[in-house]
Amino acid sequence: MNEEDKIIVEALIARDPQMTKDIFFMQCYPLFKAVYEKYDTDCEDCIEFINEIYVYILTPHEPTGKSYLENFTFKCRFIHWLKIIAENYCKQLFRKKSAAQEIFLEDSDRQVPDNDSLDINLSSLNAMDISRLLSLMPTERYRQIIRMVYLEDRSFEEVAAILKMSIDNFYNKHRLAKLQYLSVLQKEREQAIQRSRKPSKYD
Repeated sequence: MNEEDKIIVEALIARDPQMTKDIFFMQCYPLFKAVYEKYDTDCEDCIEFINEIYVYILTPHEPTGKSYLENFTFKCRFIHWLKIIAENYCKQLFRKKSAAQEIFLEDSDRQVPDNDSLDINLSSLNAMDISRLLSLMPTERYRQIIRMVYLEDRSFEEVAAILKMSIDNFYNKHRLAKLQYLSVLQKEREQAIQRSRKPSKYD
């Protein structure tokens, strides 16, 4: 096992912001840029594509409940694995578009009711909390989708029109936006728990 890769993977799983920036947006940017320019990703720019891959490899999957990154076996260098993942992700989207004329994520988002495991409930948060969570989402378009759908209570069709997206593309981005929001929310909750466990200097 390469020790450098082990450090990188552990930091990414822990959602370390500096390591995420260094690996995804600096060291591997040329890699992602090449893949982005090679395939039709439906992404507005390379940064959005990088964020999609980040969400993709860190989202837990059934039945193990682990993410693709957590299942990385270190049988090859991490950067090489990341390139394979990014290309396979694009190829998977292309195959599903060709076979069914729509991406699987778009279809599943229509079939999953609003009260599924990806449901977003902002009623328990105040305006300041919501604003802070949205500011932590790295993708501007995803922030816009969450704000307009869940804060402004706009319809999917209305948001898609405002963002100049097809309704099919919107369903895909809507699901990814929810995943990114919930990832940010989970991280904030974990950090709050850690802060609450730290002993006070007066203890």
